[in-house]
Amino acid sequence: MEDKAFPVSWDAFHRDARALAWRLAAVGGFSAIVAVTRGGLVPAGIVARELGIRVIDTIGVASYEEETRRGDVRVLKPLSETILTLPSEEVLIVDDLVDTGATAKVVRALLPKAHFATVYAKPQGRPLVDTFITEVSQDTWIYFPWDTGLTFQAPIAKGAP
Repeated sequence: MEDKAFPVSWDAFHRDARALAWRLAAVGGFSAIVAVTRGGLVPAGIVARELGIRVIDTIGVASYEEETRRGDVRVLKPLSETILTLPSEEVLIVDDLVDTGATAKVVRALLPKAHFATVYAKPQGRPLVDTFITEVSQDTWIYFPWDTGLTFQAPIAKGAP
């Protein structure tokens, strides 16, 4: 089956990340954020600003090869001692998307009581996150604004799709 395209603009992503922050504000109790890099960097920054959280760390996890093919999940940058000394229930993990859940399983194993939040969720990974904003079908490929650029589009009258 061919993947469905779901392009997300900067404005839409910012709106969705702020909506995530609103939901997380109701949960509360977070003293630190862990952004799952690279996709979690932008939403983590937005959530940190909105919730007034100043302690932000990253965990570098790679689960895609060549941006579109899924590969083995590898931790490229571990959590800092600052995060590991906190009670994990005070830690908020933020990522842009949970897809199959492979990355989420690795991060959850390191911080089992942390609250895991993503902007978007697919059905296979959805049970691994605590809070998300939008669910998309498993066969949908999300095009994030940092992965795309503006290009000229020919007018419909000239044969453009």
